[in-house]
Amino acid sequence: MTKVSTIPFQQTGYFSKIIADYLDQKDSISSFSGLHPNSKNFIKQIETKRLSFKKESRTILVNALKSQYKGTKASAKTIDNIESLKKENTFTITTGHQLNLFTGPLYFLYKIISVINLTEELKKESPENNFVPVYWMATEDHDFEEIQYFNFKGKKISWNREASGGVGRLSTEGLEFVLDEFSKLLNGSENAKKLLKLFKKSYLGHNTLTAATRYLANELFSDYGLVIVDGDDIELKRIFLPFVKEELFNQIAFKEVSKTIEDIEKEYKVQVNPREINLFYLIGGLRERIILKGDLYKINNTDIEFSLDELQYELKLHPERFSPNVIMRPLYQEVILPNLCYIGGGGELAYWFELKDYFKAVNIPFPILLLRNSAVVISEKQSKILKRLSINLDELFLKQQDLVNKKITEHSDLIIDFSEQRQQIDSHFEKLEEIATKTDKSFIGAVKAQKQKQLNGLDNLEKRLLKAERRKYKDLTARIKEIQDQIFPKQSLQERNTNFSELYLEYGEELIPKLKEALKPLDLKFTIIEM
Repeated sequence: MTKVSTIPFQQTGYFSKIIADYLDQKDSISSFSGLHPNSKNFIKQIETKRLSFKKESRTILVNALKSQYKGTKASAKTIDNIESLKKENTFTITTGHQLNLFTGPLYFLYKIISVINLTEELKKESPENNFVPVYWMATEDHDFEEIQYFNFKGKKISWNREASGGVGRLSTEGLEFVLDEFSKLLNGSENAKKLLKLFKKSYLGHNTLTAATRYLANELFSDYGLVIVDGDDIELKRIFLPFVKEELFNQIAFKEVSKTIEDIEKEYKVQVNPREINLFYLIGGLRERIILKGDLYKINNTDIEFSLDELQYELKLHPERFSPNVIMRPLYQEVILPNLCYIGGGGELAYWFELKDYFKAVNIPFPILLLRNSAVVISEKQSKILKRLSINLDELFLKQQDLVNKKITEHSDLIIDFSEQRQQIDSHFEKLEEIATKTDKSFIGAVKAQKQKQLNGLDNLEKRLLKAERRKYKDLTARIKEIQDQIFPKQSLQERNTNFSELYLEYGEELIPKLKEALKPLDLKFTIIEM
C-alpha cells in the first residue's frame, strides 16, 4: 500500500532562496512572477489568453501537430486533445525538457505528471473549458553532453559519439551499443524485459532523437492525453517570425531582460544573462549564435554572414533556421500555444522570473509559473530500515553528519548536548559585561573575547565526545549513512540522479499510476512516497 507524506519545499534544504520566497509569496519576488498558481488566478489567466490568442494560430498549431504525429500511434485521448486545440475554449498547461537518453533523471516523469494532473484539476474547476497537457521537447538544444547518458544503479550509461547542432536532428545510430550495455545490468524479470523492449522500440526503431523521444514519451503518457510538441517546425516558426525580426533588428530582449536583472540581483542570484541577439542560426549540424558586427549579421565560429537585406530574405525563405535561445524560447512557446501555465524546476523558474517585462514589451501574456512536483520514492524495505533506526521522514533531509550526530546522541548514555552550559556561560559573561561597563568600558572587548574562547572550547569538547561516540557506534553510523545514501544518491535529491528504470524494475506498470496518484501540483510541497 502506498503512503504519501509531504514536507514544505523550504524545509528540505534543496531549494534556492528565490524559490522559497516565491512559494512564500514575498514582495521581493512578486513583481517578477506574475499570477500565483491558484484556482482563482487560473480563471483570470484563461480570460487573458482567450483574448490574445488568434484563431488562425490554433489552426496552424493543430496542422503542425498532426504532421509531427504522423507515424506515431497516439491514443484516442491525445488525438482528441490535438483536435480540441482548434476551439477557443481550449488551453494548454506546458512543461519542457531536454531529450535526455531514456528520459534521463527521474524528474522527467514528475514534470509531465504535474502537467497532466493540473489539467485534470482545472477541468473540475472549470468544466466549460478544455485543458491539454503539453510536453515541449527541447529539440533545438545543442548541449549534447548534458543528455547523452542516464544513471542506473550507480553506473553511468553513455552514448559515446561526436555531436553538433540541434540534438533532435541527431541520428540514433550507435544506440544499439547503449542497449547492449544496459541489458547486461538488468535481471531477467518481466519488468526488465519490458524496459529493454521499450528502449529498443524507442531508439532502434526511429532514425532521429526527436522521433525516439516522442515515441518514448508517448508510450509512457499517451493514455493521459499528453500532447508532445517539437518547436523545430517551419510552420510554427512562421507564427513566431515577427518576434524574430524584432529581436534581430531592435534587440528588445537584451534591453528589457537586462533592466529586470538589475532589480533581481539586488536580492537573488541571476540564473541566465541575455545576449544582444538571443537567437541561433540552425542548419544541418550547425547551431551557432547570431552576432551583429557593424552592418553585418555574422554566424559565430563560421564564415557565414548576412547584410540586412540578405537576412530579411533568409528569414522569409527559411524561418526554421532561426532558433531561440534560453531567453527567447519561453516567448516562442507562449506565442504558438494557448498556454496558461508553465511548470518547471527551480532553475527554470528562476530564469522565467527575468522575462516578465520582456513579455509585456512585446505584448504577450506572461504565464502562471508553477514549481513542478518533487518527490522521493522509498521502498517498503527502506521504510522498515528507517523505522528500526528510529529515523523519521523529516530527519532524512538533514545533512548526513547532522543526522548521524543526532541519532548517536539519542542512542548514547552520555548527554552530549551542552546547551545548558552555553546558557550558563552567556549568563556569567552578561554579568561580567555589566561590571565592566560600570567600572572600565575598555575591558568589554576582553570579556567578550574570553566568552568566545570558552564557547569555542565547549564546541571542541562536544565534537570530540561525538567523535568518540561515533567510534563506539560505528555500526549504527554505517547503517545510517547507507540508508540515507540509498534514498539520496550522492547526497542529492533522488530525482536528480536516478532513472525511472530503477523504479520500473520494482514496480512495473504500476509505477506511473502510483506517482500520478501521489503528486498534487497545487499543494506546493515536496512529496515522500512510500511504496
